[in-house]
Amino acid sequence: MAPIPPGPLAVPVNRRARARRIGALAGVVIRHSAAHLRLLARPAESRDARRARRVRLVLEDLGATAIKIGQICSTRPDVFAPEYITELSRLQDAAPPEPPSVVVAVITRELGAPPSSVFASFDPDPIAAASIGQAHAAVHTDGTPVVVKVRRPGVVAQVDVDLDILDHAARAIARLSRAARRYDLLGLTRQFATTLRAELDYTVEADNARRFGADFADTAALHIPRVYAEQTTHRVITLERCFGTKPDDLDGLVRAGIDLPDLAQRCADLMLTMIFEHGFFHADPHAGNFFIEPDGTIGLIDFGMVGSLDDATRSALARMLAAVATADVDQLADASLSLGMTTGPIDRRALLRDLDTLVHTHLDCPLGDLKIGELLLDVMSTMRRHRLRLPVDLALLAKTFAMSEGLAARLDPDFRMAPAVLVHVQRFFVEQARREAAG
Repeated sequence: MAPIPPGPLAVPVNRRARARRIGALAGVVIRHSAAHLRLLARPAESRDARRARRVRLVLEDLGATAIKIGQICSTRPDVFAPEYITELSRLQDAAPPEPPSVVVAVITRELGAPPSSVFASFDPDPIAAASIGQAHAAVHTDGTPVVVKVRRPGVVAQVDVDLDILDHAARAIARLSRAARRYDLLGLTRQFATTLRAELDYTVEADNARRFGADFADTAALHIPRVYAEQTTHRVITLERCFGTKPDDLDGLVRAGIDLPDLAQRCADLMLTMIFEHGFFHADPHAGNFFIEPDGTIGLIDFGMVGSLDDATRSALARMLAAVATADVDQLADASLSLGMTTGPIDRRALLRDLDTLVHTHLDCPLGDLKIGELLLDVMSTMRRHRLRLPVDLALLAKTFAMSEGLAARLDPDFRMAPAVLVHVQRFFVEQARREAAG
């Protein structure tokens, strides 16, 4: 077997730092194991519920990297039991805030002056605190309400060590486990590392926000916050503040006179336009990242996690979805093969057999009830099993589909994603044919 190369790191991690972190991780697990034994005395709670809560508490104590892993797992109801989905979903919410003095020190160092001098007003108490950073309400000197996000001190060094440990573990498992190699565990681990490191750099998020703003410049019903470049660095980002009702506050939306089925359709179309028209999509579309303004405009925030699809990948994806809709397993196999890079000999007959089973399993329900996110996750699992290495952002795309479907279904239980997807697939093919005809 060929040796597995080490993955690139943001900064070198020495053995002593790795050993200290492994010791700290072990201490967290041992401490929570002891606490778990005390929880066994609660007869009113199921064993699975206790275990799920223990997992969530452990991840919170382990820090940013573990919390991000938990957040990704919370979007996989096809893999994890409901008790775990419920607990891990709470990782999307609050984290303990940094003291105001720490926040003021970071802003002063990054922007060259304390927040009281940089902004017309600044609230030292955060409006939200997450694993990587926290957000503060402020007013810009031009009078615009803004949000100032500040990265937590020390989080980059901790993430670098954690990702180094994950990379070493994935390489060791890949050497010992054929299944790990077949499912490209190392590739998945490094994809996660790339995504997480991008979230740590607020200049990357600023660039993402500007690109979304340019992509949707002519879309009046979508509000992408303006970036204030002079108050943005690698550790601090200042964005125009969005106001409105969260899409999971159904009563609030109804009181505001918002048409919920129309909003569900617009949220889905927004994501599908990003995917099929722009090839650049918001990869974390949970309810907390949307504001529905009083006139129904959708405000979108948090641009740290994004995905990109080139023309060839979008074309293969469109052909894949069209093949599923028509139960054309041969076309689905061709599209799948064009999406992935082979890591070994391909048994096409076996691939066709597995895809046929997959398609007919999903098409047991009416096409309108087809869960696109679950379908893509199953297709990707099948591709990995057949030694196909996928584009980095395809797993993000499947998660995005699943989250978008969940958001739309919450707004309108009768909403069906599959017909909306097929409309955008058809538009993609028409535009593709137009470009080809134009040379």
